[in-house]
Amino acid sequence: MVLKHPRGSNALGDDAMPIYVLRGRYSSEALKGMIASPEDREAAIAKVVEKAGGKLLSYYLTFGEDDWLVIFDCPSNEVALSIAIVGAAGGSNTDTKTTIAMTTKQAMAAFKAAGELAKSFKSAGR
Repeated sequence: MVLKHPRGSNALGDDAMPIYVLRGRYSSEALKGMIASPEDREAAIAKVVEKAGGKLLSYYLTFGEDDWLVIFDCPSNEVALSIAIVGAAGGSNTDTKTTIAMTTKQAMAAFKAAGELAKSFKSAGR
């Protein structure tokens, strides 16, 4: 989870909004409808993300376990969840999964913070 400070930067001192990867599958009904009447969903997805205060970074159709992958930024976990709920509530998407993505700069700051925290932690049984 990326914690936000009152000044607007997150707990790692980065002013960038958190990035989320949302992926899932289309229902068989959705696929039948898109075969009968093909449509590009990117504009509709971008509209929802932007209305929630975020920005659509990428939208892909994918092979394998998932049918689609959406990468977006937005202000908070709650906003990301609301975007995922809107997508799932329509009934065309199934098996959705949301992941928070971090830059390497953010990860390095987290590793450094973990090194400091580790000094005050004793693992169970040791």
